[in-house]
Amino acid sequence: MSLHVPTRPSWACAGCGHAWPCSDSRQQLTIEYADARVSLSIYLATNMVEAMTDLPAGHGGDLRWRFLGWL
Repeated sequence: MSLHVPTRPSWACAGCGHAWPCSDSRQQLTIEYADARVSLSIYLATNMVEAMTDLPAGHGGDLRWRFLGWL
């Protein structure tokens, strides 16, 4: 089990305090979903939508890059 999981409503990483998905969680997710990239995209997009409801308005483009842009 990874320590690099999101905390709500801030969407900071529980393990390192950086914005989730942090670099460590990205690496872990890439390994975990190595054979299921579409599933990883769906997982991250679902989290992005949840983050959009928790975080202040105006972060849409930033959240898109943060959650999906690195794929």
